[in-house]
Parts: sequence; structure tokens; C-alpha cells
Amino acid sequence: MMTFNVGYQLRADGRFLETLVRYKDKVSEVYFSRGSMPNGRHSALRHAVYAPWEAAEKTDEELTYLASEGFRFNLLLNGACYGGESLSKKFFTDVLNTVDEVAARFGLTSVTTTSPNLAHLVKVNFPDLEIRASVNMGIGTKNAVDFLSEDFDGFYLARELNRDLPALQALSDYVRSLGKKRYILLNSGCLNYCPARSYHDNLVAHEEEIASRDNAVVFRGLCADVLSKPENQKRVLSLLNLVRPEDLMLYDGLADGYKLATRVSPFPETILSAYAEGHYSGNLLDLTEPDHAGHFYPVILANDRLPEGFGKQVSHCSKNCASCGYCEKAYALAVVKLDDLYTDGNQC
Repeated sequence: MMTFNVGYQLRADGRFLETLVRYKDKVSEVYFSRGSMPNGRHSALRHAVYAPWEAAEKTDEELTYLASEGFRFNLLLNGACYGGESLSKKFFTDVLNTVDEVAARFGLTSVTTTSPNLAHLVKVNFPDLEIRASVNMGIGTKNAVDFLSEDFDGFYLARELNRDLPALQALSDYVRSLGKKRYILLNSGCLNYCPARSYHDNLVAHEEEIASRDNAVVFRGLCADVLSKPENQKRVLSLLNLVRPEDLMLYDGLADGYKLATRVSPFPETILSAYAEGHYSGNLLDLTEPDHAGHFYPVILANDRLPEGFGKQVSHCSKNCASCGYCEKAYALAVVKLDDLYTDGNQC
């Protein structure tokens, strides 16, 4: 049975926690960051409802509850930058103390990191933990796997490979032949081969420091700028690497775990439910993280209006978008204007 690695998110209404428990037979692990240590997404302690100390306390309560329900945990050490402390003994000690504390309080089966140094550090000191290479490392070749195979036990395969199933199959088979584990991120909102990804990840790693500056400006992300333009919106299906819930069978057996990005999504319950059930009838853009639905308002992309065979087509295509046009035609079929949902004053 296909199982999912799901990102923890503290929600004031408790619905996400309830959804996790409801689908716990399909959740192989819950992953999260700890404290203010930089990671691949925004700070877990910055919350719209809870003060930082309240968020930390509530998070510990919920993780303790999930542990009692039998969930397995993955700790994220996947920051793109740790600043001047990156190679300091103090930083390494802090990391080891964090791993030890999480393991003691909640239990821990794996660690995901972007840092070869941290991978080696944790592997030597916690040999029973699986050390996993983050999707943010962009591992898409056999060489990349070989370079990291000494200290890493598992690999998130580059998200762009979701749209090249033969290449994904080949790399997955190679990783498996080495006795390593394979993982796939299903619902990334990052654009394929985004040239600003490294820069954006670095900004996220420094978000606390940036937020402390009085003159700090907001960086929306290159993806937001691109998808806010109408001429690009019609190409969104070719720009993303999202795997739809209905297309999961195409990826069955290619990974040991399938990651759902839910840590900062406004709809984590929707995402988990959609993939656990294997179908979704809402706005496809609500399933991505980062969430892109707002850039298209008042237009939605009705997932159930996409053509039959969509997943197979986009995962085996030649990538020659200029002469193909399939994704734009699929987009035209799925686009719904919210005003059109009402006919003669009645909601249809």
C-alpha cells in the first residue's frame, strides 16, 4: 500500500491533527522542524494565533499525542544556510542535542538534511537513524547519489523527474540497487528548474534575521511573479511537477515513501485527504505548496475536468512545449470562472 510522509502543521482548530489520525494507516511518518533552527520552510514557531512559546508548547502536546497513536517521526535539518555557525562545534553540539531531545521525547526514525556535514555527524552519533537527502538537494543523477551514498541512507529524487517517468524509474532502480531508500515529493508548488530556488531557500533560512530588520521588504517568490501573469497561467500545468491524486498508480513501486508538503499550506487537511482517497474534485492549485490558487483568482482549475490520461501524458511527454500544446489545451478544459458557478442566481 502506498503511504505518505506528511509535514506537521500546528492548526488552531485541531482539524489537521484529526485528519492525520483518521488516515494514520496511510501515513508512514510525520516530519517537522524543531525550534528556531533554520529549515526548508518558514518557522514553525511563527503562528497567526499562538505566541511563540504557546506554539512550541502546543506542538509538543500534539507530537506527544501522535507518538501515542503510533506515528513515526522524521526530523528536518534541511536549512539552506546556517550562517557563520555552519561549521562550528557549538552548532554541531546543538544539532546533536536537538536530535537526542526529539528522539527521547517523541521517538525518531529518520533525519532529513541538505548538509553532508550534518548527515555524517548524525550518522556517526545515531547509527540507528535513517539519514535522508532532502529534495532541496535536487538529486536527479546517478552521480549525485554516488557522491552522497556513504553517509545517506535514502534520497528524495529531484521533483522535476515527476514529469519524466522513464528517467524517474531508472534513477529509482539505481538507488534501490545500492540498498538505499527512495522518496518522491508529490505536490510541490515550485516551478520546474526554477532559477531562484536556491536564493529563495537561502532567504527562508535567514527569515528570523531578515524579519528583525526594520527596512525588510517582502520577497514573494519568483513563482508568484511568474504565475501572476495571464500569459503564464495557461502554461501552469507544464510549469509544475505536481502529481495528481488520481495519477498515483503511475508512481506505485517507484519509492519507499511519498512526501506531501503540508507544513505551510492553508489546506493541509485537503491535501492529505485527497491523496489518501486517491481523488480530488476541487481546485487543483489548492493541493500545491506553495499554494498558487490566489494568483489565479477568480479562476479555479477544476481537477476533475482535466482530460482522461492526463498523468500518463505529462509524465511521458517529449517536453517540447512549443510544438505540443497539450497542457494548454488541458488547462482550457479545466478552467472555471467562479462567476460561472452561478446560473440564474443558483449555485450549480
